[in-house]
Amino acid sequence: MMKDFLNMLSWQECLGFIFSVCQVVLARYNNPKNYLFGIAGIILSLFVMYNAKLYAEFTLSIYYLVMSIYGWLYWKFGKQKDEIEISETNSKEWKIVAAIVVVSFFIFYFALTHFTDSDVPIWDSLVSAFAWAGMWLMAKRKLENWILLNISNIISIPLMVHKGLYLYAILSFILFSVAISGYMNWRTILKEKNA
Repeated sequence: MMKDFLNMLSWQECLGFIFSVCQVVLARYNNPKNYLFGIAGIILSLFVMYNAKLYAEFTLSIYYLVMSIYGWLYWKFGKQKDEIEISETNSKEWKIVAAIVVVSFFIFYFALTHFTDSDVPIWDSLVSAFAWAGMWLMAKRKLENWILLNISNIISIPLMVHKGLYLYAILSFILFSVAISGYMNWRTILKEKNA
């Protein structure tokens, strides 16, 4: 049975999984190098998502790639040439987050239902919409990025199982678990900074 499972996995899925786990563990520890592992994992995920006909996830991976490069530069250099500090999302940023979720969901859903052969347009769109917003918050080093990313992760688990991407389902569960820990760690850092 294990041999059958391993035969179903591509090398892109295996390496993408490994790099993505490294990325989220480093992010949990507030290490900007998380983006470098993330970039490697994202590039591999592009192939996996396209072959699985998860087109919104594919587009999400392109967005992750761009935001990872931006996030790494922003974390490292920001406006003040020092690493940007963790902060909480303000009301203006929450409005932007809501707009990202709603607009990206409808764009993905429309595109998937009109221009692709996707069999999961709602789920694919939801995962991507929340992840787009969460990644925007992570690039800004906002505490609440973990919440948005976890909404995406919890929806992603059954989606990946449905598509037979079991390693990515496991990855989504790992990302969900680490994000809880990441949120608590970032919250502690923020409290210490404000004390």
